[in-house]
Amino acid sequence: MSTPTYDPTNIFAKILRGEIPCQKIYENEHVLAFPDLHPQAPIHVLLIPKGAYTDVADFGRRASAVEAAAFFAAIPAVAAAAGLEPGGFRIIANNGANAHQEVPHFHLHLLGGRKLGAMLVKG
Repeated sequence: MSTPTYDPTNIFAKILRGEIPCQKIYENEHVLAFPDLHPQAPIHVLLIPKGAYTDVADFGRRASAVEAAAFFAAIPAVAAAAGLEPGGFRIIANNGANAHQEVPHFHLHLLGGRKLGAMLVKG
């Protein structure tokens, strides 16, 4: 399986380099979290690895054990920092064109702040 070429001009790469500012909710050596500019819920946070990974499949294949552990260990810390823990939250990772992945840098969406509806509309 081939890995798409990472595009260093994507918006998340620019945020990581400090070329575009963001409101940091959480940051460590391997992870950055910030609010989504187009929120789909009252609280909508993006969690991105600092490494150059195109999507979740690429991250799963190439991330070191340390990077992967740090990324997934950050989820509860980000949820707490964003105020998502009390009522629960949803995690979404879009992977590729059919899933409507808009930015070619692996990221998770953490959504909450209200009762969320069904995950997918049948059709």
